[in-house]
Amino acid sequence: MLPALFISHGAPNLVLNDTPARDALIALGRHLPRPDAILCISAHYETDQISVSSDHQPETLYDFGGFEPELYEMTYPAPGAPGLAEEILVSLKAEGVQVRFDKNRGFDHGVWVPLSLMFPEADIPVVQMSVRRDGHAAEHFALGRLLKPLRERKILIIGSGAMTHNLSEAFRWVRTGQGPAATPDAPDWVNDFAEKMIDAAQSGTLETIADNPDKIPGYRDNHPTDEHILPLFVAAGAADGEGEAELIHRSIQYHVLRMDALAFGGQKLQSSLMSS
Repeated sequence: MLPALFISHGAPNLVLNDTPARDALIALGRHLPRPDAILCISAHYETDQISVSSDHQPETLYDFGGFEPELYEMTYPAPGAPGLAEEILVSLKAEGVQVRFDKNRGFDHGVWVPLSLMFPEADIPVVQMSVRRDGHAAEHFALGRLLKPLRERKILIIGSGAMTHNLSEAFRWVRTGQGPAATPDAPDWVNDFAEKMIDAAQSGTLETIADNPDKIPGYRDNHPTDEHILPLFVAAGAADGEGEAELIHRSIQYHVLRMDALAFGGQKLQSSLMSS
C-alpha cells in the first residue's frame, strides 16, 4: 500500500532553485511506485467547507507574485479525476463530513510545484482537496482517517504544506541578503518545534498534538496561521495505526523554513532520500 506523504512545498521558485528540497522531491518521485491517481491536500486551497476539485482538466494557477518570469510560463497539464472526486465526496458525506464539489478549481502552487518535480510527465490524474479555513487540527486528522481506504487502491495521498511557515521572518532574511535559499541552520525556536513534530510523528502521537497544537512550544511562532500545518495532520490520519512515520527529508530554506517531508505507512523509502 502506498504511504501517505507530508511534504513542505516551499516557495514557488522551488522548481528553479538547486536546493536539497528540490532534489529530494525529484528522488521521491523516482522511488515511489507509480500511483493510479493522486489526492493532494494543499495549504493554498482554503475554504469554509471541505471542497474537492472535480474539473476534467484543471488549469495551472499562478497564485503568487514577484517571482521569476519563467514561473508564469510553466504549466502542469495533469488530468483531473471527476469520478474519483465524486467517490470521495459521497464517502465523506456518508460519514457526516460537510463537503462540496469545486468544478473550477485549478492546481495552485502547493500542488503543481511539488508534482512537477515528483511526476514531471503530468500523466497521473490529480484530485485536489482543501483544508478548512479556521478548521481544527483534530478535525483534519479525522478527515485523513476517512481517506485511508483510498491508499489500498494505489491512490497517493499527499499533504502539501510546510513544517514551519513564518513568512515574515523568512522575508526578513531575504531582505538582509544574508545568503541563498538553502541555509545550513535555523534558530532554536524553529528547530525545536520541527523536531518535536517529527518526534510525535515517529512515535505515533500526532493525534494527541492535534487535540491542542497551541500547547506545543513555538507553535504560533512557526505557524502564525494554521493552513500550512493542517496537511500534516491529514497525512498522519490517512495512515493511523500503521506505526511510526519515516522522515524522508530534512533541510532549511530562508533561515526559518523547515522543508521536512514525512511518509506515513506503506513501504519504507530509501534512506538515500534524506538530505542533511
